[in-house]
Amino acid sequence: MDAHSTWKPLVITPADIGAEPAPDALVGHLRGLDDLGALLVAEKALVFRGFRVSPAELDDVMDLLLPNRLAYVHGNSPRTKVGRNVYTSTEYPPAYTISMHNEMSYAHQWPSRLLFFCDRAAATGGATPVVDGALWLESLDAEVRAAFADGVRYAQHLHGGKGFGKSWQDTFETDDRADVEAFLDDTGATYEWTRDGALRVSQVRPSTAVHPVTGTEVWFNQADQWHAAGLGDETAAALHRIMPEKDLPQSVAFADGSPIPARYITQVRDRGLAAAVDVDWRTGDLLLIDNMLVGHGRRPFRGHRRVLVAMSD
Repeated sequence: MDAHSTWKPLVITPADIGAEPAPDALVGHLRGLDDLGALLVAEKALVFRGFRVSPAELDDVMDLLLPNRLAYVHGNSPRTKVGRNVYTSTEYPPAYTISMHNEMSYAHQWPSRLLFFCDRAAATGGATPVVDGALWLESLDAEVRAAFADGVRYAQHLHGGKGFGKSWQDTFETDDRADVEAFLDDTGATYEWTRDGALRVSQVRPSTAVHPVTGTEVWFNQADQWHAAGLGDETAAALHRIMPEKDLPQSVAFADGSPIPARYITQVRDRGLAAAVDVDWRTGDLLLIDNMLVGHGRRPFRGHRRVLVAMSD
């Protein structure tokens, strides 16, 4: 564990590369790199700071950092599309912490890279914590790791346009049922349409993953974010008073359908946050992460904060 505990993202500034603090300097640096992918895998996360990137220059930078920008299809977080496969970061109230996770680790296919851009830093707080996925896995009790060995079963209840949580139209970025069915048929998920026009989706996924380049095994699931206990005892109790678990927008169980104990969920959530390193935003910063090697989250904040996110395979 000690080998991982000193890890933090590599910060690259104009001074580090002998350049002026300007967006075109960053573009030139990125074009001159022999192998950005190898650098990212070696460092796990890169922060580009002080290049004065604005939304107007963002596309040029993203085209170099994200070779094949992906749409956020089958994503479970509330966010708004603001450009060519560019989205706001998760739109949860600023008072709440967003726990550590790897983007779309619940899906059959996930992005390999994530890029965050700070359009406006918060007045206070609002850091993006990042965690070494191998350290996160090692930090968990052997009992918890063994319990999750067979994977987890994710369940979604997506309303048809009116209800609690996200609609299936927003989730899949279409209002065509045939398009949704074609997508889900390729994922191995099971699904059914309900009488009121909602969609139920169930899928079993692994709890850990092995990085294809490094061979490192990492914690790689979002059980703590899909389980009511991950929201805190009061919120969990309130949700269960409102509706049965099957009608919650999302829920999770072990692969065989048996319930995951709340104490396992809180351990996963709390140890991931405890092992994380905060990236404190400055307007114009960019953070590029290897989505398998590194989990991310969000600290609470005050004031206006606008962080955009894009992803690629």
